[in-house]
Amino acid sequence: MAETTLATIDELLEGTLDDVDDPDIRYKLRSARQLLQVVQQRQDIMDEAIETAVEDEEVLQNLRDLGYTE
Repeated sequence: MAETTLATIDELLEGTLDDVDDPDIRYKLRSARQLLQVVQQRQDIMDEAIETAVEDEEVLQNLRDLGYTE
């Protein structure tokens, strides 16, 4: 099972990609997965910046609990 929403979406797209024969649909699904990877990279960069800027572990844990960081 995926740990994050983005990972869950990627798994769903990947599963659908395996079930589709239409080349146009497969292209769109692959493109969607690539865009999802871009979003994940941006999220990772933001998480790293927050962890660098915030030194208080309790604040970081609160941000994680609220879904602002992973």
